Amino acid sequence: MTDSDRARLSRAQFLRLTGAAVSIATASGLVAACSTSPRPHPGTERILLDKVRGYTCTASGLHRFSSLLIDAHGRVEALDPAGTAGARRIDGHGKACLPGFHDAHGHLWSFGAAATQIDLAGVRSVDDALRVIATYTREHRDRPWLLGRGWNDVGWGRLPSAADLDQVVEERPLWLLRVDSHAGVANTAALRLAGITASTPDPVGGQIIRDGDGRPTGVLVDAAKKLIEQHIPAPTLLDYEDRLLTAQQRLNAAGLTSISEASTAPDQLPALFDLASTGRMTLRINAFLNWDAFVRFGTHARTDSVADDMLRVRTVKLIADGALGSHGAALLDPYTDRPTSRGLPQLQPTELTSRVRQIVDAGYQSAIHAIGDHANRMALDTYTDVLGSARVPRLRHRIEHAQVLAPPDLPRLAQLGLIASMQPSHATDDMNMAETRLGAARLTGAYAWRSLLDLGVTIAAGSDFPVSSHRPFDGLHAAVTRTDRDGQPAGGWHREQAMTVAEALRAYTLDAAYAAHQERVLGSLTPGKHADFVLLDQDPFWPQKPLWQTEVLQTWVGGRRIGEYGQL
Repeated sequence: MTDSDRARLSRAQFLRLTGAAVSIATASGLVAACSTSPRPHPGTERILLDKVRGYTCTASGLHRFSSLLIDAHGRVEALDPAGTAGARRIDGHGKACLPGFHDAHGHLWSFGAAATQIDLAGVRSVDDALRVIATYTREHRDRPWLLGRGWNDVGWGRLPSAADLDQVVEERPLWLLRVDSHAGVANTAALRLAGITASTPDPVGGQIIRDGDGRPTGVLVDAAKKLIEQHIPAPTLLDYEDRLLTAQQRLNAAGLTSISEASTAPDQLPALFDLASTGRMTLRINAFLNWDAFVRFGTHARTDSVADDMLRVRTVKLIADGALGSHGAALLDPYTDRPTSRGLPQLQPTELTSRVRQIVDAGYQSAIHAIGDHANRMALDTYTDVLGSARVPRLRHRIEHAQVLAPPDLPRLAQLGLIASMQPSHATDDMNMAETRLGAARLTGAYAWRSLLDLGVTIAAGSDFPVSSHRPFDGLHAAVTRTDRDGQPAGGWHREQAMTVAEALRAYTLDAAYAAHQERVLGSLTPGKHADFVLLDQDPFWPQKPLWQTEVLQTWVGGRRIGEYGQL
């Protein structure tokens, strides 16, 4: 099956291919098929966006422009054109114009779900969390399960527990994911429904946090989360489509015109094909299959482009370890604040190598989640083994997060031609606990953007939303200043690892597109590429206020304005 054949799959064909239930397809009431040619642009006119302070990254460096000509198909025709006869002119009023941002690592499905679940992001104590939960519970009495996310015990002084949650929710099961999604806390009703008791063993790659008597406290880490999550009613196709539509509105408003979706499951993939083929997506999505989806679909889901680059499926995500905050990141040496633990590897080296080899042989790009220095070394060893022997073109394989590396391992990313998919906001989010977890010495290779850039490694920047803020300018602020929104710490946390504004912009646009194999159609405003761009209230190269306060005024995708959020 060729890429063009896959692009012609009707929705019904794809649902049959993936084994989706006919009853779900009928219930959705959606019967449109993928176009056999590029999706037509909604307009037929050429547009001249004039009088802007434009910036775009190119192979030769940063390029400035003052006008942008868009052709009738929604692509860039020219920058600062000499002839514009017949084009409709739009006055940019001197506003800054940048390529649309590409978040190189986000979680679309949980981001969309968070809009309808308990939101504990930024909650500063267990007591405050309980108040939020109680309010939500009163307002959603009809829900058999109560779900939420975003709690962060760093600064709370302790982990939450089932006993805490039971104070406000006793009868219904309650499950709340930590901010990093690598741990969760359940109330007693949920523990009882899942059959989790003092005699339940820790699963491989997971941990049941227990009290002094060995009884579960309610907190489950990494692979142990599945003990609860396998009992949560599965969302329907309509649920997934609603989540995607909700998420894309918020992401577009933040200036994102494309993303790399970091883990798509088998039952989520039909929603992507459906919304792309019916023209309802305003966010270009480069979807990573999770391992289950790859095993189920193989090469059948692989496609370079659906609906004129609205959807791409050519990457498979693997998870090597957990997160630093929940002590799940796999370390070479024990945690400084937990000397009995080195984290929770999710795959053994032989299994990781076997899976990457299958991914490469199937013509997919591999993306390995690795946060701790042990997990990163495992990923590097695996790529060395597989790429040194595989007789296939290199597919710009990636390490997702590349958060803590042993200094001798940093050059290996350049030697292997790997993409470092990193999240600038993680540094400022983690700075209050990273040294506690790692000690000062290991920070040399942690959040090391400058070290990697100087070695010639391509950094694709993202946010890991909803783990961190989805707003690109929060990420740019962190990348450039190494400070939080309050400008702390003064001078920046390990400022020697900061990026310049131009480097950060490139990491969020052209290099993020390159990491997705889409640099020929996305990532910069150069002739022939999609006219995906944003207009801003300030020039990020000459800011009048902190970068994180930059506001998006308009977002355009394919030469079409899809959102207006402020006055030009």
